Amino acid sequence: MALAIDVGGTKLAAGLVTADGDLVAEASAPTPDTDDPERVFGVLEAVVASVGGNGDVLVCGVGSGGPMTIGDDIGGEAVSPLNIPAWREFPLRRRLAEATGLPTFVDNDAKALALGEGWRGAAAGERDFIAMVVSTGVGGGIVLDGRLLEGAMGNAGHIGHVVVEPDGRACVCGGRGCLEAEASGTAIRAITGRPAADAGPEVRARTGRLVGLAVASVANLLDLPLAVVGGSVALGYGPPFFAAAQAELSARARLDFSRHARIVPAGLGAEGPLVGAGAVGWRGLGRL
Repeated sequence: MALAIDVGGTKLAAGLVTADGDLVAEASAPTPDTDDPERVFGVLEAVVASVGGNGDVLVCGVGSGGPMTIGDDIGGEAVSPLNIPAWREFPLRRRLAEATGLPTFVDNDAKALALGEGWRGAAAGERDFIAMVVSTGVGGGIVLDGRLLEGAMGNAGHIGHVVVEPDGRACVCGGRGCLEAEASGTAIRAITGRPAADAGPEVRARTGRLVGLAVASVANLLDLPLAVVGGSVALGYGPPFFAAAQAELSARARLDFSRHARIVPAGLGAEGPLVGAGAVGWRGLGRL
């Protein structure tokens, strides 16, 4: 099995993922609201310890909010999740390898989702697609010609920082009007004064439209026919979100090669982040 770890701004999760992509155990805890990086790591260690696995675990795979820096081989070394201020250039790969004694591989959470969805989810068999997480933040991972795009520093696919409102809200990245600043769970809470799950129909439709707008730009740019979208906001908002996103995509992607692009829910559902993290580990061992 692979020890799978998902690092997010709302929760820290761990699980065990088989070589066939089955999630057989999981545990989670809220991400601490703190400036102390060691407190965050301590909670993560406790979550990891609670899933067990013992000698059956061969590798550790991690999907983390980004951005990240890369090492000498596949994947990331240090992470700076925008929604975890305590971690800036935090050496997550080294620390987890020391704590677990396992070969450890780290990637951005949405790139991990792309691996998982292409392996066992809604993009299985597809060679060209973007996978997205619309949750506390917004991230993406892109597969072209059957290969996960890496980028110069391993951060390719950050669709959350495509500008969808040119004079919009300030984003944690330092820009303005980014998709993450307008359509993430954090942004929805700031705009409405309520948790994203309590948003009304207008907010849910607007969130879908903005995601569809961003996907249209990517579909036109990269000749992508499919967007697979997961995360608590997207999956929680359900059919109204996806209908609004598809309508906007269809209205904006009008080139011959992009006019049939689709947005669909992530096939792995709530298991997607951990199955994707497991996929990061199996890929690191050359088994995926």
